[in-house]
Amino acid sequence: MKRILAALGIVLVLQSLFALCLVSSLQLLVLRNAPIGVTGASPVVDAVTSKVSLQRLSYTDESDVLEAIDQSKLYGAYLPGLKSDMLIVVPAKSFFGRVELEAAFEDVAKKLHRPLTVKTVKPLPMSDRLGGVSGLLLIPLLIGGYLAAVLVLKATRTAAAPWHVAMLLGYSTVGAVLTDLIAGPGIGAYENSHFWPLLPCFILIAASVTLAAAAFQRLVGPLGTLLVATLFIIVGGSAAGGVGASLLPVYWQHIGAVFPPQQGITLLRNVIYFDGNNITTPLIVLGLYALAGGVIIGYLGRWRPVKKIGGKAPSHRAESTPTASPGRPVVAVLAALAVAAVMQCLFTANYMSSAHEPVATDLPIGTTGASPILNAARKNLSLKVTQYPDETAVKDAIDQAKIYGALIPGTTSNTLLVVPTLSDVAPLDLAGNFEEAAKKLRQPLHVEQYAPHPLAKKDPFGLVESLMLVPLLVGGYMAATMLRATTGTSVGRWRLPALAGFAVLAALLVNLVVCTWLKGYPAQKFWIVWPILALIVAVVALIAAVLQKLLGAAGTLLTVVVVMLFGNPSSGGANGVPYLPAFWRAIGPYLPPRNAYILLRNTIYFDGHGTTQALIVLLIYLVVPAVALLLLYRFRTPDSHVTPETEAEATALTVPVGGLP
Repeated sequence: MKRILAALGIVLVLQSLFALCLVSSLQLLVLRNAPIGVTGASPVVDAVTSKVSLQRLSYTDESDVLEAIDQSKLYGAYLPGLKSDMLIVVPAKSFFGRVELEAAFEDVAKKLHRPLTVKTVKPLPMSDRLGGVSGLLLIPLLIGGYLAAVLVLKATRTAAAPWHVAMLLGYSTVGAVLTDLIAGPGIGAYENSHFWPLLPCFILIAASVTLAAAAFQRLVGPLGTLLVATLFIIVGGSAAGGVGASLLPVYWQHIGAVFPPQQGITLLRNVIYFDGNNITTPLIVLGLYALAGGVIIGYLGRWRPVKKIGGKAPSHRAESTPTASPGRPVVAVLAALAVAAVMQCLFTANYMSSAHEPVATDLPIGTTGASPILNAARKNLSLKVTQYPDETAVKDAIDQAKIYGALIPGTTSNTLLVVPTLSDVAPLDLAGNFEEAAKKLRQPLHVEQYAPHPLAKKDPFGLVESLMLVPLLVGGYMAATMLRATTGTSVGRWRLPALAGFAVLAALLVNLVVCTWLKGYPAQKFWIVWPILALIVAVVALIAAVLQKLLGAAGTLLTVVVVMLFGNPSSGGANGVPYLPAFWRAIGPYLPPRNAYILLRNTIYFDGHGTTQALIVLLIYLVVPAVALLLLYRFRTPDSHVTPETEAEATALTVPVGGLP
């Protein structure tokens, strides 16, 4: 019993830490000490910097500013003039940073009656319209490199050997080529001209992770994999800064600077959008991780006996080649690396294809009458328009989470309602397209936010529900995996109560972290959210337990594939389901993550409207595996014993597959 409690306790700690790190680092997305260039004194800049945390850097003229932008040193610049001013924004540096800068400066300039022109430098292409490609590329590189180290350890039964360096470097190269081929020529996330410049970057990022993971295994045994997962994935991944490092809290900026994920994203972004400028620091940090890992594995392995898992440590001579011992067949090593490569390819293909180009298809909106503005806006934005008799009916539809916005034509003015609680992108798309259409038609348009409940102050973009979903999913199958590793069986008399109890306690801890501590959603929703979180964790845990009983270790892998590789990308997340490609929109309703997200979001911000289908699907996923687990316990023979030495491996293997948001 103590072993079971200890194992589930580890999962509770990791899950809570994951939720704390992800939500605290990404919930606000406001600029903090963001460098911005100025070419002279301006009351507009003074007013903005009193409200927004900006670091002013002085330049002589516009050419100096543009040169600094080319070097990836600035998030934007303000150039005061005699009669009018110019604001330069850099979307490639940060999409959300650009949105905040533009809104802040335009608002202040308008109040001070100062004419302002906005100039965009380094615009994002449609293939990466939110600037998320760098972060999406990091997911398979981190996870593929990490899994390679973990699976090679399991296949060879040794924590390290000199030949591991060459083997893991070889895998890093092959994995990098596959990722490059899939993301670039295959999916078109970036131009083909970037294929060769990015390839060595991919190799370096993957090598820094896989060699560091293997080195930690060499130093502290199987727990090294758990340590790397905690530092590189949970902590480092949360501080990666895919949305822009200066949008992270300052302490997360400093934490992320010492780990590969943030340096990897900086390297990839600067190669793709800034001609490879300002990449010295990322190259040094990533190179040091790879070099240190290689030295520990290769050099120490020659003179210090290697700890062998489950057996006697071999001599350094016996481990100098992969074929020296029958316990380390080449086939097992190749099979392990093949599994890691397949997982890396799936993460690349699925996450990149679902999220690199979020463009709305049939975005549901309402209207109370015909309008030329609506007809003009539909030319650039795919809309599914529903007619309503009046504004009250429109707002009632919004209250029930049926539409993402509405146009209310009037005799003297037009009003566009946008719903920030349904999507972080839709309000920007609707406002931008309708304002442009109204401007061309010379018709007045007023944009107004409307929602039955406003977003929490600590969640201005509505990201918290999407962020907290990942630790819930990961914690569910981690619990089932660790319980099996500890008890040696996937079913048992107390298996179902144990997983149910874990789900309730895990939900409580995540709820306390996100709601009470981080204030990610209104405090009055605490009690209604708790059972929903418990339901989500229990669903995934029971699915994993049944698949592990039927398929053994492959059941864990299948759970990851279903829940994280297909379920999570098809959830829609903060962007919203209309922003998914057709395939991902189609499969989402049948998998737990989308239903979990809709149930969670609509309960918090829409009083539970539109949650019936999601609740039914999740209850089916709960009841069917629970019954199956009971039947398997009664009619199937017990599982083969799982050795205690694999417990740390089991936990470590399941930690990182949640990926990054």
